[in-house]
Amino acid sequence: MGRKEMIAMLLAGGQGSRLGVLTSDVAKPAVAFGGKYRIIDFPLSNCINSGIDTVGVLTQYQPLVLNSHIGIGIPWDLDRNNGGVTVLPPYEGSENADWYSGTANAIYQNMRYMEQYDPEYVLILSGDHIYKMDYEAMLDFHKLNKADVTIAALPVPMEEASRFGIVVTDEEKRIIEFEEKPEKPKSNLASMGIYIFSWPVLKQALTALKDQSNCDFGKHVIPYCHDKGMRIFAYEFNGYWKDVGTLGAYWEANMELVDLIPEFNLYEEFWKIYTQQNSIEPHFVGPNAKVQKAIVGAGDSVYGTVENSVLGPEVVIDEGAVVKDSILMGRVHIKRGAYIEKAIIADNTVIGENTKIGVGEEADSKLSTKIYSFGLATIGSNSVVPDNVTIGKNTAIKGHTKNEDYPNGELTGGDYIIKAGDLT
Repeated sequence: MGRKEMIAMLLAGGQGSRLGVLTSDVAKPAVAFGGKYRIIDFPLSNCINSGIDTVGVLTQYQPLVLNSHIGIGIPWDLDRNNGGVTVLPPYEGSENADWYSGTANAIYQNMRYMEQYDPEYVLILSGDHIYKMDYEAMLDFHKLNKADVTIAALPVPMEEASRFGIVVTDEEKRIIEFEEKPEKPKSNLASMGIYIFSWPVLKQALTALKDQSNCDFGKHVIPYCHDKGMRIFAYEFNGYWKDVGTLGAYWEANMELVDLIPEFNLYEEFWKIYTQQNSIEPHFVGPNAKVQKAIVGAGDSVYGTVENSVLGPEVVIDEGAVVKDSILMGRVHIKRGAYIEKAIIADNTVIGENTKIGVGEEADSKLSTKIYSFGLATIGSNSVVPDNVTIGKNTAIKGHTKNEDYPNGELTGGDYIIKAGDLT
């Protein structure tokens, strides 16, 4: 193998439990975003655009969609003989169970993969944020400071700082202190969970901590390096960055894409976002259709009304149907006369005729107020909603539902239907 200056390790195993039924059968990084993309396309495209051609993608939870999406990395120009994208599932039959326990343990289990490139630097990324970042500039900063570890950090409003891992730096930007979700933060620089390690330092830390259970970068590796007096620096990032880990944040980030001047631009020439394009038919807008402020995916057929929404590929919206402020993933069919407002509807779902979704008063979710809030109606993949029913806000549906599942033809606000065999 040729020696690589920097390789990337992308942690994409996340279950994404706060996305509820959206991640009951797909890992969070594989969730659709912005019509044609999946969340993982953003860090992968950042790698290509930053000149990093060797990326190990560490999968774990429900990896099928992710594995077939990445394949051999052709859309990202990562199908290379030396390097490229490699999907790294947990090893079967290794002594310490098959599953990765903690982010750092996952990297430790792939020590051999990294060693074959003998890199000078290793970039650690997570697969569930939406942002554009030049990792090359971060590497230059790392070298300039002769750092052992560099952590990308984002200035956040002081009043929000207690939600994050906060770093405290001196005037050189060297990190002198870490605060995990502090009540009274001493700084507003939040760690983004993006790290560059000099390879010998990473190897030393992971080996020293190999028996630590649930070994994690933020909780164990960084404190270990700090205690050993290593040079740890904060690289300040000031671009757009969204953690789409909750339904509200996920919905908002999609809605921002259809703003007239989107804060996050998918159309920049010099920083393209690459993805796997399976659906190659053009979309069709029918003669009576009304489409305003929307992202319309490849192969879509729109005969009804769409406002302020994001549609994935091969969506069908029948005549007389209305979709507002919503996210529809691939191959969703909205039948005649249906009315959809502020909903997230996952792949391969059919919504019956004259059915209303996202109407009525807001009520607390009976399933989980932590997950199903924000006034959204959320419908998981491969679901069926029958004709002539009304579905309220903060609701969750997953599976093949029938009219008898809806007392008086209604699923009131805050209620849920999750069919047996469909995981919550």
